[in-house]
Amino acid sequence: MNWRRIRTVFRKELVDALRDRRTIISTIIVPIILFPLLTIGFGAVAAKAVKKMSQETPSVMILGAEYAPDLAAQLATNRAFTVTKPRANYVAEINDKQLRAAVEIPPGFEAALLAGNAPPPEIKICHYASEMRSEFAVRALQKALLDYRDQIVAKRLRDKGMNSDVLRPFETLQQNVASAKKVGGNLLGGLVPYMLILLCLVGAMNPAMDITAGEKERGTIETILASPITRLELVLGKFFMVLTMSLCTTVISLLSYGLTFSLPFFALRELTKSGPVSLDLSLGSVLSLFVLVVPLAIMFSGLLLATSVFAKSYKEAQSYVSPLMALVIIPAVAVMMPGVDLNFSLAMIPILNVSLVCKEVLSGTYHWGLISIVFLSSCGYAAIALSLAVHFFKKEAVLFRS
Repeated sequence: MNWRRIRTVFRKELVDALRDRRTIISTIIVPIILFPLLTIGFGAVAAKAVKKMSQETPSVMILGAEYAPDLAAQLATNRAFTVTKPRANYVAEINDKQLRAAVEIPPGFEAALLAGNAPPPEIKICHYASEMRSEFAVRALQKALLDYRDQIVAKRLRDKGMNSDVLRPFETLQQNVASAKKVGGNLLGGLVPYMLILLCLVGAMNPAMDITAGEKERGTIETILASPITRLELVLGKFFMVLTMSLCTTVISLLSYGLTFSLPFFALRELTKSGPVSLDLSLGSVLSLFVLVVPLAIMFSGLLLATSVFAKSYKEAQSYVSPLMALVIIPAVAVMMPGVDLNFSLAMIPILNVSLVCKEVLSGTYHWGLISIVFLSSCGYAAIALSLAVHFFKKEAVLFRS
């Protein structure tokens, strides 16, 4: 294997790639401009929307107010929501988002409270699950109903000559013992690995398709194959160019992340400024993320070369690569699911393992045993992907399929 020939192929492909507008856009423009705009813009819009909805006064309905006049009177004077007149089609109104919630008071409710019957009567709160404005209304109603329940309990205790403090033999106090860095890292642990892995793939995608299917379409693949160079040297030269573009995108993305999260007007910073949260990316975290992503970039580069070489044209290569992007996004998004933590089994699953270990690193947690497993398994998958690309480049039926 002649490294001088490999460097020649690498330089040639790199110069051609830098002349390609698509490569420049995917490698530089997207991570530098598009990512900060999406992150800050979407975060700011989401934060503003949530704040606006929390300040709104939701409309609620009380059904069966005649069965609990005192409770209905307290709910009607509560400023956290607006009580509307009862209507028979309240379920449809909630589904149409015209009404946020409805309280159903059962018949004989107040009489049952006075009698102290067991089991106690139940009040039903009808709402639109997962609809944020409806959830805000439910929280306000639950607080009002709990306050009313506390009043009933306090009255019963007074009637028996007892103090309501007898029901609270002790108090509980929540204290955060995690550092601000760990709290901030846990917040960023879902977003940063996902975007980093996605951009790592995007940075390698266009160069890989251009130097394989693109050369077939331009008719230059035959000229390159006729040169005095082995297939292994040719593949390695092309592979190192694709890897370089992928790593460049990764580095630019990391720098963009660090700059974005250091901005004083970043949306998450505004939402968490009152708590012990640090959203700054340290140099150690950035370097650790880069080292962990390198085997992933190698795997992406090899897979994209092996996939794109099957295509007869650039457009056909895009149709082959699209499912690969879906396979990358699914495990990268899985890290955002609650309860998914790094362990030995998950450390062997490609892409997901890197996402999980990046989340741990961002929070300042270094499980060196699991990190080693993730790194070595990623290197193994990368070696398989590169071997697959070399294998396909040696097959004439693949290179000259019509």
